[in-house]
Amino acid sequence: MAQPRVHLSKSEPTAYKALDAFSREVGRIAKENGVDDRLKELVLLHCSQLNSCAYCTRIHSDRGLAAGIGYDDLAQLPVWRESGVFTERERAALELAEAYTFIHRGGIPDDVYDRVGAVLSEKEYLGVSWLAISINAFNRVVIAGRYPVPPREGGAAAPATQA
Repeated sequence: MAQPRVHLSKSEPTAYKALDAFSREVGRIAKENGVDDRLKELVLLHCSQLNSCAYCTRIHSDRGLAAGIGYDDLAQLPVWRESGVFTERERAALELAEAYTFIHRGGIPDDVYDRVGAVLSEKEYLGVSWLAISINAFNRVVIAGRYPVPPREGGAAAPATQA
C-alpha cells in the first residue's frame, strides 16, 4: 500500500505562503507590463497542461472562462500551433510559456527568443516569463502532493475564485 503523500502547503505553510505571495506579485507585475487577464490565464493554463497538473488545470480553466477565454479556446489550447483561434501575441506567449516549462531541454532557444521578441514588447516578455516561472513552481508542489481533482456535479464549470 502506498504511503500518503506529504502535503507541502500544509506541512510548511510559511514556504507555501511565500510562494503564494510571489505568485501574487508576479501577477501584479504581469498586469503592469501589459499582460491582460486572458493572456495571463492562457499562459498559466497551458503550463499546467504541459506539466500534467490536473489541479492547476482545473483552477486556470475556471479562471480563464471568467477572463473571457471561450470553450473553443480551451479545447484548442493543447493544439494551439495547428489552430487559428489565437492571436499572434497569444501564440508568442504560449511559445514562450512552453520554452520555460521545458527549459531543461536547452534553455530558451535563440529562435524562440527572437520570434517571441518580435511580437511581445520587452515588458510583456518579462510578464509572461515570470508567470511561467511562477506556475511551474506551483505545478511541482501540487503534482508532488497529488492534490485531488474530484469530478463536478453535472460536469459544469465552477465560478472562478481568487486563490
